[in-house]
Amino acid sequence: MENHSNGDDAEVEPILVRVRQGDKEAYARIIERFQRPIFLYGYYMLRSRQEAEDAAQETFLKAYRSIGQFTPTHSFSAWLYKIAKNVCLDELRKRKKRLDLFAFYRDRQHEQQHPSYGDLIHDVLDKLTEAEKQILLLRSLEEYSYDEIAFILDSKPAAIRKKYERIRKKLIKEKKQGVNIYEHTYPADRKA
Repeated sequence: MENHSNGDDAEVEPILVRVRQGDKEAYARIIERFQRPIFLYGYYMLRSRQEAEDAAQETFLKAYRSIGQFTPTHSFSAWLYKIAKNVCLDELRKRKKRLDLFAFYRDRQHEQQHPSYGDLIHDVLDKLTEAEKQILLLRSLEEYSYDEIAFILDSKPAAIRKKYERIRKKLIKEKKQGVNIYEHTYPADRKA
């Protein structure tokens, strides 16, 4: 993966200039560049394709409306992920209020019939708090620096580093205690 601090800013900066000057079509290039990673982040946070698509769309709308507020103290992608984080957290709060047990049951049945790599990731994420999920996703999947994650999550880099190490230890400890987080990826007779 690329270095988010430098790689995307050099590529995105000329586009941002055009967007700030009122070129709405230039913003489509930003969406093309970040649509898949923002969708995946939302998908792993929300565990729903439809909600992830909606969250990605809301993220890009909010970013477009606030493009003038972006300052390059951190990478553009980190700023975009910060917006996505807030959109996903808002959706999770709404979801708790409207808990739809039937939909949850239906989704679980579908997942059990169609196991995938995504199921493995969800199994790992289910063992974590919402804050831990975000740190793990941003660090392991998106490969953000601790500084960028701290910016996205409104925290301090040292605190993020400590939390990430605790998450790793927690997952390693569970695996050592016999809870194999990779068990449905590998057959029982095959070593992971």
